[in-house]
Amino acid sequence: MIDIHSHILPGVDDGAQTIDDSIDMARAAVEEGIHTILATPHHMNGAYINAKHDILPRVEELNHRLEREGIELTVLPGQETRINGDMLEGIEVGDVLPLNNTSYVFVEFPFDTVPRYTSQLLFDMQVTGYRPIIVHPERNKRIQEDPDILYSFVKKGSFTQLTAASVTGHFGKSSQKLAHQLIEANLAHLISSDAHNTSSRGFHLRDAYQAVEKKYGLSSVYFFQENAEYLIRDEVLAAEPPQHVKKKKFLGLF
Repeated sequence: MIDIHSHILPGVDDGAQTIDDSIDMARAAVEEGIHTILATPHHMNGAYINAKHDILPRVEELNHRLEREGIELTVLPGQETRINGDMLEGIEVGDVLPLNNTSYVFVEFPFDTVPRYTSQLLFDMQVTGYRPIIVHPERNKRIQEDPDILYSFVKKGSFTQLTAASVTGHFGKSSQKLAHQLIEANLAHLISSDAHNTSSRGFHLRDAYQAVEKKYGLSSVYFFQENAEYLIRDEVLAAEPPQHVKKKKFLGLF
């Protein structure tokens, strides 16, 4: 498996704190069935700044260490950037790092809101040749209240990535419910761990794919797994026509 979202780089954010933590996470990833993982440290989220020129040598360093340890895991460079008005300029000047140096860029929203300028920024990114991927939208309070916000972004060409722990229910019922609604409405394109450690924020990727297979069939698992491959090769992600999230009827009154 390929995991496109993790915090495995040591000492840069709220993920792995030491190289030993990174090694432990790498071993856990391999046990999970993961052979390739993107290191996507937080950037510009109000707590951490991890620019492209800082991330690349750290990824190379970690790969060398994993090789010495005999751990068969390849780490690729990435970044989880909190949405901001200067994001496009950040890409152009080499501060913001597209995933594995492709045209795909992670866009993280604040957990309780979606900025008003989001639609324009996502559009500008695409016009410039980049492909925005909205990370863990199922955990965003505003999108939980109104999934049509996400529908609009996907309809206009953005992609989304669900967190494995949301799919399995580890992030609570609200996130799990919306994660599955987004899958059913063709508003989800990737699933990844967003792993921060081996205890409270582990991988859950295998369990998430098993849950997807049980509910939606093996073809849905292939859809998400193949998209992870397309991403790191900078190929176009598979996507079905997006639909509106269906509002559940209550006692047949609506």
